[in-house]
Amino acid sequence: MTLTAGASTTRHIPGRVSDRLLLAGVAAGPLFLASAVTQMLTRDGFDITRHPISQLATGDLAWIQIATFVIAGAGALALAVGLGRTMSAGTGRRALPVLVGVFGTGLIAAGMFTMDPEKGFPAGTPDEPAAQMSWHSIAHSAAAAVAFTALAIAALVLSVRYARRRAALPAVASALAGLVLLVPISPEYMSIQIAVNGLVAFTWTTALAISRRRVA
Repeated sequence: MTLTAGASTTRHIPGRVSDRLLLAGVAAGPLFLASAVTQMLTRDGFDITRHPISQLATGDLAWIQIATFVIAGAGALALAVGLGRTMSAGTGRRALPVLVGVFGTGLIAAGMFTMDPEKGFPAGTPDEPAAQMSWHSIAHSAAAAVAFTALAIAALVLSVRYARRRAALPAVASALAGLVLLVPISPEYMSIQIAVNGLVAFTWTTALAISRRRVA
């Protein structure tokens, strides 16, 4: 009896671990969005029509957005591991965990390498673009570009997976998410477009994590 109970417990451990990893993936998106929106509404001088969300990682309260990037990135990495543990067959079973993992790594890098203060934010900054991008601002932009491109490809891969299983609505939703994330950034509407991309990205990852938890 003791051996049987022990074997039963051992069999359930992988399931519990996967569930916790996927749960971290569920939480990452709402946490990022809640933090960003709260800061947008409370940080003096911030204007979403002029300042991208990443610029919240500048000034005296920069640590809040930096931590938000890192924690959300860690949640995406947990989701990637959870996907790898729960996807045993089908289209994207190898590619999806890697692509979501690249997204998570990119978010962490985007938090570690911050943008330059410019266009009046943080408060007291000259109301004009930075004269020259710093190395860490360039690194931030590169990390973000890689992260969101990887996630866009992941969404398209998942769309194919759903289409092959004749799940029309999830296939279309994932395809739309991937295409939105691949739209080139317009300098004129950059901050708004980045905010939309963030909303799409984290809505998609949250939905994916919830879906995998139900299946697993």
